[in-house]
Amino acid sequence: MRDAREDARAIFTRALEEVNPGRLLERHMSREGNQLRVRHDRGQFSLDLESFRHVLVLGMGKASGELAVSLETILGDRIDDGFVVTKAIGGKSCKRVRLAEASHPVPDSRSVEAGMEAMALAERAKGWESAGEPTLVLVLISGGGSALLSLPAEGLNLEDKAGTTKLLLGSGARIGEMNAVRKHLSGIKGGRLAEAFYPSTLISLVLSDVMGDDLDTIASGPTVPDTSTWEEAAGILRRRGLWEAIPVRARKLMEKGLEGAKPDTPKPGSPVFEKARSFILGNNLLALKGAREEALGRGYACLVLSSRLEGEAREIARVFSAMAVDMERYGIPLARPACVLAGGETTVRLRGGGRGGRNQEMALAFLCALEDSKALGLDLIFLSAGTDGADGPTDAAGAFAHPSMVGRARGMGLEPGSFLADNDSYTFFETLGGLLKTGPTGTNVCDVQILLLP
Repeated sequence: MRDAREDARAIFTRALEEVNPGRLLERHMSREGNQLRVRHDRGQFSLDLESFRHVLVLGMGKASGELAVSLETILGDRIDDGFVVTKAIGGKSCKRVRLAEASHPVPDSRSVEAGMEAMALAERAKGWESAGEPTLVLVLISGGGSALLSLPAEGLNLEDKAGTTKLLLGSGARIGEMNAVRKHLSGIKGGRLAEAFYPSTLISLVLSDVMGDDLDTIASGPTVPDTSTWEEAAGILRRRGLWEAIPVRARKLMEKGLEGAKPDTPKPGSPVFEKARSFILGNNLLALKGAREEALGRGYACLVLSSRLEGEAREIARVFSAMAVDMERYGIPLARPACVLAGGETTVRLRGGGRGGRNQEMALAFLCALEDSKALGLDLIFLSAGTDGADGPTDAAGAFAHPSMVGRARGMGLEPGSFLADNDSYTFFETLGGLLKTGPTGTNVCDVQILLLP
């Protein structure tokens, strides 16, 4: 007899293994003598290390610690110095690269210290270049970098940036909207890091946590041209009803930008990008491909729905509920045993004061939608989880949803709809034993949804 919950856990674990940062870097990068080769989807890119007097490493994001360990294995003592900031170091250590921790999703003082370390590396690189000593800078970028590496723009402090970030998170803003605003409040994002390191050679190795792999969105695009503008950033704040709510200094900076009194972020065609290149190492679709292989190996017919799900978590949950009903009644799009996979990044509009994250919210909304469809008798399991191991400000990656949880909850005097209304999905699933806790995974490629009908 199948254990659908364990199958879902194994499928999710395989997704994580497919986007293990260290393995991805080893797959894409190799060194033969002084030749450093980067393999990518368009072929191969080579660098002659003898052309550079110095090599620096800079990293930011939840996967950057793992990437740094792997990169050091490849380059060894060819690295002069390096600094990487991540959310959780765990047991990782490097000889040449310094590892540090900071806060996510809201930056803290350690995030600013990390930003200052990055600028100190940039000053060293500029000094070497001025002395005729060519410098190669390898930048390790992954999701979470926006908060972990932070340097408020001139005239702002950490509270201004953190306050704006909190408001954006609570408004249900999409990641692209958040980053367009954050770039314009930063001294390091939106291409400004490349500007700081110019004229050094900059190679960015990127693990994508953004749908479509938009380089100017991942970690707020510190090393690539920024296509967003002051006008766009201000428009987002106005549409979200936040223009008057953000800290005064942040709004005044925006106003100066709109008036042309503050320069915009570096745009395509700027000379600061002449010696900068970026390569994607992995993404959500790669994780879903691994999950699909595991599901097929366990005897499930499998459909990968999309790696680009976005929108309100509650609305996406209704789609999965509707699919489950059709699969049970009509065998469409798949007949049992069936697995539907999807990925992306949804949002939550905060309406209550409970605990949870977008994945736990989706799982609870899925149960409520099943009840609305009078489908609580279905034999299925639904898992929604973050590949970084953290769903919102909780210690859970996500949650398993089984139709029986609704009846069990009511037997305890708990009303699922009330927990959803209060954004308190964590408490609901903690009580019902549905939380998935992985701890920090060392990777980050958005979220994965798994619907199993055994």
